[in-house]
Amino acid sequence: MKKYFILFGFVSAIIFFGCGKGKISVTLAGSTAFQPFAEKIADEYMKTNPNVTITVQGGGSAVGIQSANSGAAQIGMADLVILPEEAKSLTSIVVAQDGIALVVNPKNKVENLSIEQLRNIFNGKIINWKEVGGIDALITVVSREAGSGTRSSFEKIITGITLTNNAVIQNSNGTIRETVANDENSIGYISHGILNEKVKALKIDNVECTSESIIAQKYTLVRPIFLLTKGAPEGEAKKFIEYILTPEIQSMIKKDGLLPAK
Repeated sequence: MKKYFILFGFVSAIIFFGCGKGKISVTLAGSTAFQPFAEKIADEYMKTNPNVTITVQGGGSAVGIQSANSGAAQIGMADLVILPEEAKSLTSIVVAQDGIALVVNPKNKVENLSIEQLRNIFNGKIINWKEVGGIDALITVVSREAGSGTRSSFEKIITGITLTNNAVIQNSNGTIRETVANDENSIGYISHGILNEKVKALKIDNVECTSESIIAQKYTLVRPIFLLTKGAPEGEAKKFIEYILTPEIQSMIKKDGLLPAK
């Protein structure tokens, strides 16, 4: 009997300590603008923390807020000028800033639009590129879905937009970029952080969408990137947020196209 209890205790100890070696999981969900940056940061974090698994999911800022509230994700991601009422009970931490770039196909000859022209294009009042100095061609308006942080921020900054019924709706910054890249007459808006040679960023009121103009507060279409937690962040989620705010990662964020948190 004594041997039995010794053996049972030994097996129990193996099970207990074996479970202790299991990976710690942290899930982020929300902003598609910040998603690729969060994925890259998570990869860097896991290199030096092999016992941690960081999972990054998109879905948009509304999903980020809902996921943080429900506990489906330990960290929600939202890119909004102003957080909505349903996020007020969450702890919010600004980890970066991002410009909203208005993009057209590189073949489009238009280089600059005013805020008023943008408003009228997205309202459907201006429907042809020739009305703003371009060729005689109908404008394809490309926008994000309702609940998108990028769309909410865009419409709060521009103000007075009732999106045209003819708009093509896409569910991420990446899909808007690809749509514009493949349609010579389209216009859309995306995170400054994911600009590439496939699209051309327009000047807005003669100000370029660059890191320099955003930092100098000359470019007006800018919004913060929030990480959201239910209550004060704790455990591995807290460590990961603190990691994002380190000078090294803030420098990496800037190098990759976003701006550091203030």
